[in-house]
Amino acid sequence: MGDLCKSSMMFFSDQHLCFADILPPPEVRARIEVAVLNFLKILNSPTPAISDLSLIDRRSSNSKVSRGLLTDVSWIFLSHSFCTRSLMRANTAKAFIRVWKVMEMCYQVLVQEKRLTQRELFYKLLCCSPDYFTSQLQVNSRYSLGIMASSRGAVAGRLLLQEPNQEVVDCSACGSSGYAISGDLNLLEKLVMKTDARYIIVVEKHAIFQRLAEDCIYNQIPSILVTAKGYPDIATRFLLHRISRTFPDLPIFGLVDWNPAGLAILCTFKFGSIGMGLEAYRYACNVKWLGVRKDDLELLPEQSFIPLKPRDLQIAKSLASSEILPDNYKEELAVMVESGKRAEIEALYFHGYDFLGRYIAKKIVQANYI
Repeated sequence: MGDLCKSSMMFFSDQHLCFADILPPPEVRARIEVAVLNFLKILNSPTPAISDLSLIDRRSSNSKVSRGLLTDVSWIFLSHSFCTRSLMRANTAKAFIRVWKVMEMCYQVLVQEKRLTQRELFYKLLCCSPDYFTSQLQVNSRYSLGIMASSRGAVAGRLLLQEPNQEVVDCSACGSSGYAISGDLNLLEKLVMKTDARYIIVVEKHAIFQRLAEDCIYNQIPSILVTAKGYPDIATRFLLHRISRTFPDLPIFGLVDWNPAGLAILCTFKFGSIGMGLEAYRYACNVKWLGVRKDDLELLPEQSFIPLKPRDLQIAKSLASSEILPDNYKEELAVMVESGKRAEIEALYFHGYDFLGRYIAKKIVQANYI
């Protein structure tokens, strides 16, 4: 599976696909040192100048979708379009300084052979350079720079995991909270995994995940349950991709709310995100939309529907304008917007707390997913 994704990815690289590999710390340190030396060389030349910084443009207008020729997996990627950060232009001067500040801090982390979460990095920079950092969104660093993902995710069900030099963990015996997913991608890559599951079920909400784990649905439907407790973090996406790569015959089903945010969460697991467009191929999985979908609405009582909020409509507009959305997903989104309402997974409890397991099993058996 990994080889197939790689060969498909390389085909698209000829069409200006831009991607980033995970590099070992010594190579990253060397690249930062070269960047600094080149900067100083130009500054000390007979005609000194402060060179501009060319960065990959991460706006949605620079994103494309790679639809693999050899696999069913598609993912977002960024093309070779750059934006420039210059110290000599007022509107980009702070951004120019921020890039060098982040590189300086990450270099120190790499030299000390430490790792920080993105949030820890932001607060370190905020304390050292408060005039330049006001939001964590300004600190979008990568694993190669020594930045570790903050993970909220959990996994439960028919999966055995073993970290290096540790005991085997049975994810079916971890209770309703499941096995907490580490933010250390290097550790996740080294996990030894075994399973007799037939399916992987990705659940948007932690409360639904807990209900399914508490009911031991993985014994009725031989499966692995995964949740990111909302919008998916990198570590949860990485582990899901790793499980999919290790067990390529297991189909992956997504269970999300019937609203624009639920669809956005599903699409992030399925295609990746623009913010991580340089690495999306490393996390994208062929997730099928199991539910909740428009065909399920007849199962829900009328009083369970909630009016769409302005934020929902903003997300819907963004999704509709993106080329990543397949036509059948666009149809679902159009029905949401036209109806002006949303439905949550919990509304299925109208039929009893044990109904959710039967609902999932029936849809899988009938291949009722898109």
